[in-house]
Amino acid sequence: MRVLFVHGTGVRQKRFDATFELVARSLRRHLPDADLVPCYWGGDFGVTATGGLKSVPADQVTRGVHDDLPVTGPLEQEVALWSLLLADPLCELRVLAASSGSEDYGMPGVRSAGEAVAQRLTGLAAHRPETGELPALLDSLGITGHYGPVLHRIAGTAEFTEACAQARDNVDAREVAAAVARALTAGLLAAAADEAVCTGAERDRLADLFGGLLGGTARTPGGRATAMLGTLALRILTQPALNHWRAPITGSSAPALGDILRYQARGRPLRDHLEGVIRSGTGPTVMIGHSLGGIALVDLLAMAAIRQAPLSDVRLLVTVGSQAPFLHECGALTGLPPGAGLPPGFPDWLNIYDRQDLLAFRAAPVFPDDGRVTDHEVTSRQPFPLSHGAYWKLEALYERIAEALPASVRPGPGAAE
Repeated sequence: MRVLFVHGTGVRQKRFDATFELVARSLRRHLPDADLVPCYWGGDFGVTATGGLKSVPADQVTRGVHDDLPVTGPLEQEVALWSLLLADPLCELRVLAASSGSEDYGMPGVRSAGEAVAQRLTGLAAHRPETGELPALLDSLGITGHYGPVLHRIAGTAEFTEACAQARDNVDAREVAAAVARALTAGLLAAAADEAVCTGAERDRLADLFGGLLGGTARTPGGRATAMLGTLALRILTQPALNHWRAPITGSSAPALGDILRYQARGRPLRDHLEGVIRSGTGPTVMIGHSLGGIALVDLLAMAAIRQAPLSDVRLLVTVGSQAPFLHECGALTGLPPGAGLPPGFPDWLNIYDRQDLLAFRAAPVFPDDGRVTDHEVTSRQPFPLSHGAYWKLEALYERIAEALPASVRPGPGAAE
């Protein structure tokens, strides 16, 4: 029995050799008699940037994610803080709520300075202004429908209540009002998601309008909360983050996204190469494909079966961290027409995924009536992207592959080769 291992996107020779050694060592514990065949394709069929990376904005080629903070100006600071707010509209209020305010606001019974902010927000949530600039701007941004739910939700949070309670004087109250205005703006835009088309100027104006109605200003984030959040936001959400996400397509050695784009546009040479490797040997064959390697194998096996030249020696397909099911749902899987089932001659398919891996998808629900497709969940207890490459150290993966082998090729007494 042969076991062919096909790597995924962005892998080049050195990394492939190390991964294959790990996979082979683990597979031999379960399939001691198998002929383990490396199937490296990154050098001949992967992307090599040929244009000198002229298309990449300055500083995003040479700087790395672990570099010191780049020089940033007001624009970078603004983008970073609003990115943080869009991800967590309550983040500023959470910091203000945790601030140690005075336990005594003066004479007994005297209310906190932030209570007026709370009353104003309650009024805004109950009665949206019907005329004036605010409703017109909400309509133009396409977020009017989210107004009531977002305002009520923020007004009902413990973070908002406690932030108001911590305001010791009018300066604190204005800071709370400004933070609430930004929370409302971010909450509305986040709720609308891609339904909202909003420039920075429109966002700032919306925050200003809310701030004025609540008793503060919101155009320029500042104060205790943003001082604490600012460095974090700059480090995570500005240039280093751009460098991190640029790296897959602009790095000099392993352009992961570039491999995917090249395969989608010109995938036939890789599929022909894989078919040649499969047909060059004889006997029962197991194909293991990671990520893009799994996509290419699904395409190849489906296309061969459709043209009635199935790769009959392939008894089991194993995809690991694969996007093939999702691509098929989108009508973007090359080997199968949109909505089509797996053709006769397609082998049994074991699809292994980790729900923490954002590039892994389930296959069985996409082919619900096909008994050849089985999903198996594993976990590396790692977040993405580490989870996408951690499969090969999971003993459960190799155990499940051995279990999935057809009886005719399963090792042990009576197994047929």
